[in-house]
Amino acid sequence: MNKIFPKGENGCVAAGTKAIPGGEAGCGPLCCSRRGACLSAFLLLLLATLAALIALVTTLGLPSRTPGAQACTTLTNRTGFLCRDQRSCIPASGVCDGVRTCTHGEDEDESLCRDVPHSLPRFLVAHCGDPASWIYSDQKCDGTNSCGDCSDEVSPVTVCPPCGPGWWRCPSTVFIYCGCIPRHLCRDRVQHCSDWSDEYTCPGP
Repeated sequence: MNKIFPKGENGCVAAGTKAIPGGEAGCGPLCCSRRGACLSAFLLLLLATLAALIALVTTLGLPSRTPGAQACTTLTNRTGFLCRDQRSCIPASGVCDGVRTCTHGEDEDESLCRDVPHSLPRFLVAHCGDPASWIYSDQKCDGTNSCGDCSDEVSPVTVCPPCGPGWWRCPSTVFIYCGCIPRHLCRDRVQHCSDWSDEYTCPGP
């Protein structure tokens, strides 16, 4: 014999055969006593949760996103590393130097610095004439012999623009310089160019 379960006034079927004491006839715990009451309660709960989430985000701020390393150009027109704030551009050689230069310290992140230079993005690294040697990309074409064999300053390994206004072009006798010397070394009665042009031709600073 099939049992017929009683229905409430809104057509709600009771969860069992017995009525819940104190409740409306035939309505179980999952039944709505009024039309749309369950839906309204759900919407109110959802709105309350949303409001709490917005308040939490406003108080604590959005969780920081960690984008991939990005290149930028420094104020001195050199290759740089863009910090997470998307505004600060630090020199390439400032990455993994033991000093947290970016506000959040991402220039010293373990993911960047765990196996230098292999863990560094390509735009931060420049290779010397000796494949085993490398320098930071902002040290290339800066007038200084960073590779030790001048391959970061002269062709055929590196093609650099002509010496800037503060430099004198000549074959340098000083290890630290390559194809240019600073003009402040001209006319100082010391040979810095193999052809002596720093003493006889260079007009000085």
